[in-house]
Amino acid sequence: MQANDSQTLVLSVLADGPKHGYAINNAIEELTGQRLGAGSLYGALTRLEAKGLIETLEEQGRQRPVQLTPAGREVLEKELRAMAKLANAGLRNLGVHPT
Repeated sequence: MQANDSQTLVLSVLADGPKHGYAINNAIEELTGQRLGAGSLYGALTRLEAKGLIETLEEQGRQRPVQLTPAGREVLEKELRAMAKLANAGLRNLGVHPT
């Protein structure tokens, strides 16, 4: 999985609301059947925060939840629309009707 893929996964699961690292990885596992390695997950969180796409909320004990920013929602929507367009084109090329 590439770095950009892990960032898209993180943004996607945060679209459902704020989460801390462990909960983010659990949601990714539910979605994909795989967990991100700690370096991939926390690297993605660091890059997304640096880009202003997520923000850290007040710590809850040892947990540090993060949430999407408005810019993060925009970037995620754009990325998902591009992915859907690509997936639909690929399915049509295979002769499969996109659902």
